[in-house]
Amino acid sequence: MTMLTTDDPSQPCLTIRTWILGAVSCVLLSFVNQFFNYRTNQISVNSIFVQILALPVGRWMARVLPPTIIRIPLLDWSFSLNPGPFITILKAFYHRGINVMAAILLTQTTQLLGFGWAGLFRKYLVDSPYMWWPGTLVVASLFRALNEEERRVKGGVTRLQFFLICMICSFSYYIVPNYFFPAISSISILCLIWKDSIPIHQIGSGMRGLGVGAIGFDWATASMIGSPIAAPTYVFCNVLAGYVILVYILLPLCYWSNLYDARRFTFLSSQLFERSGKPYDLSRVLDNKTFTLNVEEYENYSDIRISTSFAINYGIGFATLTATLCHVLLFDGQYMLKLWRQATSKANEKFLDVHGRMMKANYAAVPQWWFHLLLLLVTALSIYTVEGFGRALQLPYWGLLLAMAMAFFFTLPIGIIAATTNTLINFVHEQMPGINILTEIVIGYIMPGNPLASVVFKTYGCTSMGQAINFLSDFKLGHYMKIPPRSMFIAQLAGSVIANASYFGTAWWLLSDVPHICETNLLPKGSPWTCPSDTVFFSSSVIWGVVGPRRMFGPDSIYSGLNYFFLLGLFAPATVYLFHRLFLEKKWIRLINFPVIFAAAGYIPLVKTVNFNCWFIVGFVFNYWVLKHHKQWWGRYAYVLSAALDAGTSFMAVIAFFTLGNYNINSVNWWGGVTDDYCQLAKCPTEPGAYIPKGCPELQ
Repeated sequence: MTMLTTDDPSQPCLTIRTWILGAVSCVLLSFVNQFFNYRTNQISVNSIFVQILALPVGRWMARVLPPTIIRIPLLDWSFSLNPGPFITILKAFYHRGINVMAAILLTQTTQLLGFGWAGLFRKYLVDSPYMWWPGTLVVASLFRALNEEERRVKGGVTRLQFFLICMICSFSYYIVPNYFFPAISSISILCLIWKDSIPIHQIGSGMRGLGVGAIGFDWATASMIGSPIAAPTYVFCNVLAGYVILVYILLPLCYWSNLYDARRFTFLSSQLFERSGKPYDLSRVLDNKTFTLNVEEYENYSDIRISTSFAINYGIGFATLTATLCHVLLFDGQYMLKLWRQATSKANEKFLDVHGRMMKANYAAVPQWWFHLLLLLVTALSIYTVEGFGRALQLPYWGLLLAMAMAFFFTLPIGIIAATTNTLINFVHEQMPGINILTEIVIGYIMPGNPLASVVFKTYGCTSMGQAINFLSDFKLGHYMKIPPRSMFIAQLAGSVIANASYFGTAWWLLSDVPHICETNLLPKGSPWTCPSDTVFFSSSVIWGVVGPRRMFGPDSIYSGLNYFFLLGLFAPATVYLFHRLFLEKKWIRLINFPVIFAAAGYIPLVKTVNFNCWFIVGFVFNYWVLKHHKQWWGRYAYVLSAALDAGTSFMAVIAFFTLGNYNINSVNWWGGVTDDYCQLAKCPTEPGAYIPKGCPELQ
């Protein structure tokens, strides 16, 4: 659906409805996302669902509110994303306190820096007609479809009616996997048949193994890596290829050939181990006073070992970084350079498309000094955050400036990729795995043995860049929807502050109120508060921050061979490009996208195999069968259905927590009342002499 090329500047933008719905939406979305971030089955709810939900409420308010004009200058509304798990790993994993003001400043400044970076590049990445942001076009089309007057066909429903019906059904159903029958979220058929076989449990478990025959009947399970309904077909195929190669070829070969002593450790895990397979006691190597690595104790105790699945995950991360650079350079480099030259030359000539001309004619532009002033203020606050509070965050001011320089450097090229192709947009919004690792490598070599410095550097260097891309995408959406630029500026700024405050408050409350949150060995059976993503983040902070890349992946490390994945990432896209040039008539070759293949495979072990299985099934049904046989229905209702399922599931989970979970009532006490697939033996080692976890049989 094309964008409207008309505009009515007399329409009010800064109404009382904007303020009320905007503020409530910011708080609601940030609360729900942070709430689900700690649960076993995570849901990442995007802004579309809240905006669709706000539509009927806004129309109702338009009917009942008096027409009195209340003028509040310069406002619209929006919000930012999760500020990161820094506070969680510090309180729940390292069991250390942090000054509340330092934590608040850290969450706020990392987001607002991204806002400043976005402002510096908006002239080229937003105003230019050559930077069209394909993903934003989809969102704008959906908003246009929902806001235009729609007449209900006899016997049919409007999009809004369809959304409400599906949301109510999703809300009603989610009480089943959330409370009455949590085991339905992951059913492993093989484990139910062969209850005493370690290899069968490793093969059949959807939560701890390869997931052969595993399935779940839970939208939270199917949508953990993003909505399967909204995934393009070529992305679906590339993700499937990466999953099959990793899970059904690479992991079994590495495990059963005992690569990196694989059989000594849990098959699929992101935890840290001693050489014997026993969980690593980090307190033995961390100095309590300085919170840095005690090198002598580390050498006397044990080097850190990880499961082979986690080691391969890091290798794939290395490959993702180089594959992304190589793929973009070969396939899109010349094209994006051409677009960039056009954008810069046309920007200097003040060339605008029809949307830009209307925006310039009808609304005052945002002065560039607003962004410059914001960057100066936030930079000063950031320096105070790292240098103040007794240097508790370990990162010196020059480390902060280096992180900011990296974020500034990568915002433009990543922004061009996001604005001109849809290749990396999902990974950009997930902070782009390759850039994540790059920031970890840089600070790991500069300041080894300082875990907080590593995490803070990564937050300022990577998270702020990811937020800049989000803000630029939002700016372009406002450009298409003809929202006054100054209103957009204040809306984004105010929304960011409110959303970050809500995220922080939610995290602090849950970490203080839920006993043993994130501590899987101490949580009651069936508790959903397992914090899978924060566990991975914590392990990464130990590997890159405490131990450092030289000890973990250097020449003397058992994992030094993983560095060859950097070369794999370079050669894989180059091979595809070579075949593409040799066989130009084979258009499908160009669709082989190794950055997507590697990045999808890199989700494991954070994302479980049952999540992938359900994602593939739902994606195949909607993006192949429904699209092929009911294309008109798919175009009309698919995205609305996805938003409705997110909304219903989220609301039920939050209500169930306040009415039941807050009183330690997590589920009905029966066989199906646990969030488990009954593949307990999948965690057991298969090498004689290894450490035997509780519940595992002795090996002869």
